[in-house]
Amino acid sequence: MLNPLHLRTLVEVVRTGSFAEAARRLGYTPSAVSQQVAGLERAVALVLFEREAHSVRATPAAELLAQRSQEVLASFGALEYEVEAIAAGRVGRLRLGSFPTASARVLPRGLAEFVRRHPAVEVRLDEGEPDELLPVLLSGDLDLALVYRYDLVPRRWPARLVETELLHERVLLLLPPAHPLAGRGEVELAELAGETWIASREGSAGATCLVRACSAAGFTPRVAFRSNDYDVVQGLVAAGLGIALVPELGHDASAGDVEVATPTAALYRHVSALHREAGATSAVLAALHAIQQAAPDIWPDI
Repeated sequence: MLNPLHLRTLVEVVRTGSFAEAARRLGYTPSAVSQQVAGLERAVALVLFEREAHSVRATPAAELLAQRSQEVLASFGALEYEVEAIAAGRVGRLRLGSFPTASARVLPRGLAEFVRRHPAVEVRLDEGEPDELLPVLLSGDLDLALVYRYDLVPRRWPARLVETELLHERVLLLLPPAHPLAGRGEVELAELAGETWIASREGSAGATCLVRACSAAGFTPRVAFRSNDYDVVQGLVAAGLGIALVPELGHDASAGDVEVATPTAALYRHVSALHREAGATSAVLAALHAIQQAAPDIWPDI
């Protein structure tokens, strides 16, 4: 197999007509240049130089090989530059996974800053719940994933993954404007035992959090409507069809069509970013840093 270092040496010896001058230009000793040329001759099974007492003369084979080597070395140099750019996060691809509320409230500012600083990196975003994103992240088809966990629904992430906490959000109680408890600020969940509830999909972490919180308050919630779209949940609450527990990222404060309270026994959801320990490329770390920097800016707006 041809060695690029040997080809570079060949090109310089042919150009200068001297092992000593080629060594000076390459920063080698004349002996090292001679050894590299000898190694190349063995690899190609050709005599490349006619050696005389005080000079060397390139054979036609050496001149042809040197000419072709310049083309190869130019391509190899371009490849080295591209590899360095990928390693430095200047070019490449970032495959990102996120759940919908983080996609809407956490990612835009962070990704905008990342793209501004890394315009040659292609960014792809896929949405899903943590249980959907984890297998894709572990398989290597995602580079970075935003996930969440509730205090009342604890979970551990696989050991191969590195977790970076982004923010901790309260779980809010949404009430219709005309609800008797509207305006209270804090509400004991036990006071809501007879209410109709609106929840996320059965079996989801949010729905499980609701059941466990109500169970701790001494009752089982009567769920009439289910949706994983928090805009839908808020719309149903605003229409007076029930009440709901939603994380802060899922509440659109600008809509102003529901009353917001917090359970007396505070509930929290924690948002983190995960990446594979072996997949911490410069682009992944730069994107993670940009998202981290954006998250505190979002927190006061919730």
